[in-house]
Amino acid sequence: MIGELFLLYYEFFKIGLFAVGGGMATLPFLYDLADKYDWFTQKMVGDMIAISESTPGPIGVNMATYTGFQNAGPVGAVVATMGLITPSIIVIIIIAQFLKKFSESQTVQDIFYTLRPAVTGLIGAVAVTLITGEVINAGAFSQGGTISEIFKFKEVIWFFILIVLTNKYKKHPLFYICISAAVGILFSF
Repeated sequence: MIGELFLLYYEFFKIGLFAVGGGMATLPFLYDLADKYDWFTQKMVGDMIAISESTPGPIGVNMATYTGFQNAGPVGAVVATMGLITPSIIVIIIIAQFLKKFSESQTVQDIFYTLRPAVTGLIGAVAVTLITGEVINAGAFSQGGTISEIFKFKEVIWFFILIVLTNKYKKHPLFYICISAAVGILFSF
């Protein structure tokens, strides 16, 4: 049990330390964890994104809490979540000590400026992974399946409907999240 808790803390600490750019930047690390351990599957990461977008809290924190709870109960949930947020707490404490000097440093500004393309690339890679996992049936594609077998048409149609609706009607994102949840339940997505 202690070994499992340590492993949860360690793995999520690494994610918290290296996932610069917010919740979406944690996704490549979460997919890697799905390959490394039997804590959750890659499909569950896609489901967790949907759940996290409709519940409070960032994706990484929600996934750490879920993974910890599934593998070691409430204590595991706390340990995994603490592992994920500990690096941020340490960095914030250090930055708070040197805030003025840190914010005016050209080197630091240059570092963050050059990190932007890397974070954009990570988020783009996740977008491709989500599209291929949630909209395209990669197995049917690789086996030369028909167009109706390759594309998940309900998801594609709903995607384009949402694009039209969000551009035409400027509603709060929560409105579209609730509508999407209802459509998903109604049409068994």
